[in-house]
Amino acid sequence: MHFTSEQRLDDGVLEREFTLGETPGILWTPGSASASAPVPLILLSPPPLGLRKTYPRLVARARHSAADGFATATIELPGAGDRPRLPGGEQALADLHRAMEAGEPVSDEIIDALILPLVDKAVPEWQAALDTLLSLPEIGGPVGYSGGVISIGTRLAVVEPRISAAVLFAGSFIPRAMFEEARKVTIPLHVLLQWDDEGNDRQAALDLFDAFGSKEKTLHANMGGHTGVPQAAGDEAGRFLTRHLK
Repeated sequence: MHFTSEQRLDDGVLEREFTLGETPGILWTPGSASASAPVPLILLSPPPLGLRKTYPRLVARARHSAADGFATATIELPGAGDRPRLPGGEQALADLHRAMEAGEPVSDEIIDALILPLVDKAVPEWQAALDTLLSLPEIGGPVGYSGGVISIGTRLAVVEPRISAAVLFAGSFIPRAMFEEARKVTIPLHVLLQWDDEGNDRQAALDLFDAFGSKEKTLHANMGGHTGVPQAAGDEAGRFLTRHLK
């Protein structure tokens, strides 16, 4: 991990940008008044829009987590930001937009082509980032995960034993294969669902929640579109992570 910049935010949170191989990311750690090191870690997964576009949302969540005594880290997803596009990704995205504009159902083939290569590449990158982050003296465990794409969080919950609990955002298309993986998830889950999420399959999100094998799982549904998650729902997700990581 190579730190490329560092700044102290006005609430004392230390923000450091880094690169890990070819993967850029950001690490936020609490100010000395907020927590004693080493602190638990939350992996803050962004949407596949690029870290620069989503930075305001990410830093707001990181600052809330720092106030609760957590470090948070995010990495640029494969094919997002300035990273090379995934093979077939642009064609799959074009096919998706064409189907949605025509009012047609989005086929399983389009969803698989769009999501599965992203999951296959992103999950090992998250694991490599976790290896390095946990080697830093200011970061300990346990580890939580928060964010979308929900298929990335589902796969990580299955293959990464260091993750103790996860907040999943049900706002992305779900390949059929993920339902079988969901049955293998056993960690506590808190799933956020926007009831009127534009262009996404609400029933698929409900079916995925039903498939999760976790004994403790909560579905928190709110009216509104994709970016309309109310502050109260975010606060409840924060309390969930605090309960399981401290």
